[in-house]
Amino acid sequence: MKVWIDQDLCTGDGLCAEICPDVFTMKDDGLAYVQEDGRVFDDPGGALGLANFGEEHLEAVIESAEECPGECIFIEA
Repeated sequence: MKVWIDQDLCTGDGLCAEICPDVFTMKDDGLAYVQEDGRVFDDPGGALGLANFGEEHLEAVIESAEECPGECIFIEA
């Protein structure tokens, strides 16, 4: 599975990073980004910044997407 964040929609609440810190992180610009094995996908971010995540994070990633006030988290198979 893969996930990405549309930073144009991100409100910077950080709920995703609280719910699933292994997949999501907040940067100094106040926006959330996805990460994979410690590498933050911020250059480029958005749809080109797709991060893989394992089955063990699926529920937390889905919860993050559902709780996100900006509705900016997108999950792809």
